[in-house]
Amino acid sequence: MQIPRSLQPGRLLRQDIKHLRLRYVSDWTIFNQLIFASAVYVFFTNLLPGITFASDLYVLTGKQWGTIEVVLKVFSLLNSIIYFHKAVQELQRAHDNLSFAAFLYAIIGAIGTMLVAIFLSTAEKWRPLFHRYVRMGLAEYAAAISIIIFIGMPRVGELASLDRTTLHVSTSFKPSHPDRTVFFVQFWHLPVAWIFAAIIPGFIITVLFFFDHEVSSIICTIDRYGTKKPSGFAWDIILLGITTTLCGVLGIPPANGLLPQAPLHSESLMHSEKEEILISVDGEEKVEHREVRRVYEQRWSAFLHACAILIFVSPPFQHILGLTPTSVLAGLFMFMGEQSLSVNPILYRFFYLLTPASELPALPEDVRSYRGIHSYTLAQIIITIAIFIVTLTKAAPAFPVLIIILVPIRLLLMNKVWRRETLRFVDAWACRKGTPEDDKDLFAGGVNEKESLNPRVADAALQSAEGQT
Repeated sequence: MQIPRSLQPGRLLRQDIKHLRLRYVSDWTIFNQLIFASAVYVFFTNLLPGITFASDLYVLTGKQWGTIEVVLKVFSLLNSIIYFHKAVQELQRAHDNLSFAAFLYAIIGAIGTMLVAIFLSTAEKWRPLFHRYVRMGLAEYAAAISIIIFIGMPRVGELASLDRTTLHVSTSFKPSHPDRTVFFVQFWHLPVAWIFAAIIPGFIITVLFFFDHEVSSIICTIDRYGTKKPSGFAWDIILLGITTTLCGVLGIPPANGLLPQAPLHSESLMHSEKEEILISVDGEEKVEHREVRRVYEQRWSAFLHACAILIFVSPPFQHILGLTPTSVLAGLFMFMGEQSLSVNPILYRFFYLLTPASELPALPEDVRSYRGIHSYTLAQIIITIAIFIVTLTKAAPAFPVLIIILVPIRLLLMNKVWRRETLRFVDAWACRKGTPEDDKDLFAGGVNEKESLNPRVADAALQSAEGQT
C-alpha cells in the first residue's frame, strides 16, 4: 500500500532543503540602501522593546533574567494592541517616578517620537519638495531619525534640568542573577520534579511558536508583498527548535516572537519595479510594462540587524542604549502599533462600521451585504479584547492555547453562522491561494486530493464552483 504524500515523514523538510539550495546564493546577491535602512529599522524595533521587556522579566523572574539575556535573544509580544498597552505602561511608570513637569514632557516626547516617525515615513509623497534621494532617506530612516531627535532633545536647554527615566541596561557581560557566573545551565543537576514541571510551559511555548511562525509566514507572503521565492516553513521550525534548545542550555529566554516585527520588516523592504507581462491585442501578443510593488527577498537585512544586536551586548554599547529615555520607547511602541495596524484589513473594516451605508464601497457580487462583514468584524474585535484581557491576568501563559482553540472554531463553527462568501471575503487577504471555503468548493466539485495538487485543475474547479454559487 502506498503511503499518502501528506503522511511521509520529512517530506516538507526535504522539499525545503532542496529549495534552500536553489535560492541561497541569490539571497546574498541583492544589497542596496533600502535593505540597509530596513536593517536599521528592524534593529530599533527589536532591541529597544526587548530591553523594556527585560526590565519586566528582571522583576517577575526574581532577577534570573535581565537585559543581557534578552539582548542575546530579542523577543516580541503577539500583536500591536499589546504594543499600545506597553506604551501606556511606560508613561504610567514615568508618572510614578518623575516630577509633574518631567511627566508632561514624557508625554510630549512619546507622542512626538510617534508623530515625527509617521510624518517622516511619508516623505516620498512630499514631491516636489527636496531631492528624490533626500525624500527616500527621510522615509527609510524615519524611526531612527525620530528616536535620535528625542533622545537628544531632553539634554538641550532648560529641558536638561528635568529628571528623566532611561532604559535599564547591564553593565557587564555576565548573567543578571548574582549567583550565576556563566551562561550555562547545569541541567543534569536539576531536581527531577523540575524537569517534569517544565513539560507544561514547554508545551505552551511550542504551541505559541508554531502559531506565531505559521501566522507570520502567511502574513509576510500575501500577494501585497509580491514574493516569488519558495518558503521554508519546515526548515524554519527545525532551526527554531535548535535555537530554543540552545536558549535553555544557556539560561536565556526562549525567543521567537515574529509578530508584529515580521510584517513590519516586510513593509520596510517594499519597493517599486517594472514588470513585463504578455497581453493579447487583436490576436497578437504584445509585451506591456507595468509598475508593481514587492519586497526585496534577501538575507542581508536580517543578518545586519542580528550583528548589530550582538555588538550591543557589550557593556560600552549598552551604555549608549542606556541614554534612551523611556518616553522615547513609549513613542516607538505607539509607532510600531500604528504601522502594524495600518496594513491590517480589520482596521478598515472597523472604519466601515462607522461609515454610513450610502458611503460604503461596493462589494463583490456574491457578498449580499455588509451586515455579515460588520458582525464578523465585531466578533474579531471582541475575541481580541478577551484574549488581551487574559494576557493581563495570572492565566496569561495559557493564551497561546486559547488562540489555537480558535482554529477549529473558525473551520467548524463560523461557517454555520456566516455565509461562505462572507468568510471568503474577510479572510482571503491572509490565506495562501484561497480560503477554507475555497477548499470546500474545490472538493465539492469532485476534485480529489491528487488532482488538487495540480494548480490548473484546482483553479478550474474553483472557478466552476464559484460560478455555480
